Amino acid sequence: MSSDFESYEQDFGTITAEVTNKIGRIPKLSGEEKTQLVLNVDKQLEEVRELLEQMDLEVREIPIQSRAMYNGRLKSYKQEIEKLEKDFKRSRIAYSDEVRNELLGDDAGSSENQRAHLLDNTEKLERSSRRLEAGYQIAVETEQVGQEILSNLHSDREKIQRARERWIEECDLRQVARGECFNIYCQMYIL
Repeated sequence: MSSDFESYEQDFGTITAEVTNKIGRIPKLSGEEKTQLVLNVDKQLEEVRELLEQMDLEVREIPIQSRAMYNGRLKSYKQEIEKLEKDFKRSRIAYSDEVRNELLGDDAGSSENQRAHLLDNTEKLERSSRRLEAGYQIAVETEQVGQEILSNLHSDREKIQRARERWIEECDLRQVARGECFNIYCQMYIL
């Protein structure tokens, strides 16, 4: 399990290095090239968020003894992605002719930007919805497994109780039988 976590860490390092490089280039660009780079960085940031989710799931499966170490590393990665996202927002605004045009009313570019932004937000919403549905499905399956385990435990408890009662009855019968044999033996010996 920790090997999966380490693999995710390598992917995280590679992608965040690429994102950092691209974020540094964004303010120097303009027009379509800048838009494409911004969209690319946004997609890579989403990939990093998904990697963090996978890492979080892996940490939950790691034995408790070493889980604290992995939780610390995961927390550090989450802080790093928050910093990258802040840097990304700043780089999009810095030296941006598009922002000036949006504020001053460049309608043609603005409607396309709004459309692209709306499509991007729709994709994010759909991804989030799929993740929520997957999480709900996992919760339902976990609940079903829990119910099966409880049912099995209840059944096993009943079996154990029945076996215990039979054992007690047999012990009682043996004691009665021994006592009766002893009485019969005593009566034969006295006679």
